[in-house]
Amino acid sequence: MNNIFMAMGSDSDWKVMKQAQLILKDFDVEVTAKVVSAHRTPDLLSVFAKEAEDAQAACIIAAAGGAAHLPGMLAAFTFLPVIGVPIKATHLDGLDSLLSIVQMPKGVPVATVGINNAQNAAILALKILANQNKDVQEKLIEFSQQQRSMSIEKNNNLS
Repeated sequence: MNNIFMAMGSDSDWKVMKQAQLILKDFDVEVTAKVVSAHRTPDLLSVFAKEAEDAQAACIIAAAGGAAHLPGMLAAFTFLPVIGVPIKATHLDGLDSLLSIVQMPKGVPVATVGINNAQNAAILALKILANQNKDVQEKLIEFSQQQRSMSIEKNNNLS
């Protein structure tokens, strides 16, 4: 259970999602990434969700732009937590994707991060995984301490 599944509606989402993969790899977490379109390959959504469950993935990170149905549709097919990453892909600068992902009906939740913020999706996925993995938990604590130190050091730039 040291793995995370990632789905994208298109390979154009990879430039954003690669940032999540890099963070997860830094934490020695296995990543399975696939293009699974809610609109072009809806029959593959349930297959992907089942693969994630069978692999005992901690969660699924799903990125989508525009109508952004992928995260919600995956959440409908699995008991695993789903983290949605809205992608800035249209003239609405990703606001359409954000609203589509965050406005899920009662009973089908999708955790949602900021537009194009795959890094936060990776960190949230790591926090989910850390509940069962002490190594990831320790690395997250160290990561948080580094973030704190860097923030405090920024005071030196104010003189």
